[in-house]
Amino acid sequence: MAFTKKICALIMCFALVYCVDAAKKVMPIASPDIYKGTNLAKDTLAPGEKIVNVMKFGAKPDGKFDCTQAFMDAWRATCKTKEQSRLLIPNGRFVVSTMFFSGPCLNPGPITIQVVGTIVATIDPSEYVNGEWLIFEDLDGIKLIGGGTFDGMGKKSWATAENCEIESSTTCIRNPSSIYFHKVRNGLIQNIKSVDPKGFHIFVTNSVNIRLRLLRLSAPATSPNTDGIHLSQSIDVKLSKNTIETGDDCVSMIQGVTQVSINKMKCGPGHGISIGSLGKYKDELEVKEIKVENCTLVGTTNGLRIKAWPDKFPGGASNITFSNIIMDNVKNPIIIDQEYECFPNCQKKPSLVQIKGISFSNIRGTTISPIAVDLRCSKQFPCQNVQLRNIDLNHGPKPADSRCANIKPVYGGIQRPAACL
Repeated sequence: MAFTKKICALIMCFALVYCVDAAKKVMPIASPDIYKGTNLAKDTLAPGEKIVNVMKFGAKPDGKFDCTQAFMDAWRATCKTKEQSRLLIPNGRFVVSTMFFSGPCLNPGPITIQVVGTIVATIDPSEYVNGEWLIFEDLDGIKLIGGGTFDGMGKKSWATAENCEIESSTTCIRNPSSIYFHKVRNGLIQNIKSVDPKGFHIFVTNSVNIRLRLLRLSAPATSPNTDGIHLSQSIDVKLSKNTIETGDDCVSMIQGVTQVSINKMKCGPGHGISIGSLGKYKDELEVKEIKVENCTLVGTTNGLRIKAWPDKFPGGASNITFSNIIMDNVKNPIIIDQEYECFPNCQKKPSLVQIKGISFSNIRGTTISPIAVDLRCSKQFPCQNVQLRNIDLNHGPKPADSRCANIKPVYGGIQRPAACL
């Protein structure tokens, strides 16, 4: 008996040492991903969590039946309960027209929408009176996950799409975005797919602390105005490990965007990563504190671009870094364009947008453009503190060139193409 007690005590000691040692090895989770004590990126079914299945509200997964009302009823049941709840879209194809996922919700923690199947947009553009397809609004703590697909059914709408960035008319009608985050705090979109949107794949505006991870966004290279991720007037947005193949910018950032990081993204086909266009509207807010790193661009029509309108309104872009970027047959790999849509030989008044504190470092690969570094700044507001370090861009058998206007770049390390004279 005494021997048995000694063995048990010894086993307990080893177990205690193991547990303490294991606890020491647990790394703390990054605080921006914590919301009400929960790691938004980790999905586990909470004890007693209520599952609200859209099929129990009349949704049919046949790809034909209009499930809009069923989705609306299921969302209300999910959002308006004080229990921890999640909305489940199971396997199948569920046709849904424009609708709101509106808050505030009564749940004690972040609310989860788990998309396993495919949500399919209706085709008739007249149904989109709200301007977007699926609208997530006035929410604090929202997770959109599950590995499912959002099919925007955009092919028929592309033929009549208006380019509201170029169009000067205030009545220009932009095609609806597939996923629209408006006034969302502490939001996560993770491990979902978006195909063939009518407009943007994902549009985030007036939001704070948003995470976009492990997304697969795809549309043909010829599809107009199908930006992958479009950001406006939002703070603290992190994009990581996303693959974007589309017909417009992989990521676009316009006025009021600050504290954005883009990491480990594959982009192409598409129009690259764009800041702007800037200076189009009165009282625009500055774009600042942007970090883009460890990304690969393949066959894009632009690479890393900052664009601003001449002869319009004041604006600004500052504290922006692009680092460790691989270019594979990219057109216009590095470009600052303050003569947007007014080149060559622009005769309009200079841009009123101030661009400063920009860094391009460790940019390498191949380009199809004879001018690989194109920095055309405003005569009235020349670019300030623009740095280029270790730029290595090859253009076939002939070396590429650089072009600069109203800028005095600071160079360091390898410069291929050669620095502007």
